[in-house]
Amino acid sequence: MNGPWRLSSGLGRAILTCGSRCAHSLRLFPRTMHFSTEERGQAGSTDYRLYFKGADGKYISPFHDIPLYAETKTEDEIPAKKSRTNGKEEVFNMVVEVPRWTNAKMEIATKESLNPIKQDTKKGKLRYVANIFPHKGYIWNYGAFPQTWEDPHHMDEGTGCYGDNDPIDVCEIGSKVSSRGEVIQVKVLGVLALIDEGETDWKVIAINVEDPEAEKFSDIDDVRKYKPGYLEATVNWLRLYKVPNGNPENQFGFNGEFKDKKFAQAIISTTHQYWKNLIQKKIDGGSINCMTTALHESPFWCREEVARDIVESEPPLTTPGPVPAEVDVWHYVNK
Repeated sequence: MNGPWRLSSGLGRAILTCGSRCAHSLRLFPRTMHFSTEERGQAGSTDYRLYFKGADGKYISPFHDIPLYAETKTEDEIPAKKSRTNGKEEVFNMVVEVPRWTNAKMEIATKESLNPIKQDTKKGKLRYVANIFPHKGYIWNYGAFPQTWEDPHHMDEGTGCYGDNDPIDVCEIGSKVSSRGEVIQVKVLGVLALIDEGETDWKVIAINVEDPEAEKFSDIDDVRKYKPGYLEATVNWLRLYKVPNGNPENQFGFNGEFKDKKFAQAIISTTHQYWKNLIQKKIDGGSINCMTTALHESPFWCREEVARDIVESEPPLTTPGPVPAEVDVWHYVNK
């Protein structure tokens, strides 16, 4: 393309607009959006941060600036209401926070500017999930759907609990071990309602559309068919993972029943709407940081140089710190 092009964004979609020499604008919807990451600080310490960049190299928020839907099907919706399809499947972007078989409890820092990924802490100590025999760390690629928010002001009728104030969580069950900060495209298969400390904490079951067996999976029953025992292991893991630290077992809504794809997509749509209300300042987000560099219509939009200054104020990447020996201990918990 010729001419001075600049990238701006509507809520949930990218808009490529030409400069002053052009009398018109074009809206382009790439099949796959590309993102990169930049590490700061020391991995294995409280100052570690993983920041995100868009395809143009500008810093973005993985919470607010990466679209929920992998691609829109129409040019007239802001935010986009429809997704790219893979055959008959809707396809969503997933931000991978924790690669399978790892233990560090990494998460999008919802209360920090630009929402980098960092390691969670409790009482000033870095958090690692325990190994529940026979598993090592997380048993899926674990992450979140961008542009979703479990509203803590809203009580879910099905669970009787309020939202947990985070983006909705995703358990990706494909064969590949993803990388921290990777943005992958997934199709949704079902959802489980975890009740974590009295809050609704949805766990969406999904599979990477690039997985060699992805075409076999259309709904939650296909997981039972082609990955026998995986759903049962998921429930047991989520129920017990805090027990080695002296906490009680987690509970579930719907008696621990996995809901199907249609139910899951309705939950995702609802939490996407809650996020829209948040980013458009229609609801008080409290301590949630809504800084965005791509969503120009949002009252939380900031200039590129502001975002750059935030990242550059963080310490440079250094050699990773030591991992505590207890991270590799196996725990045997009665089920």
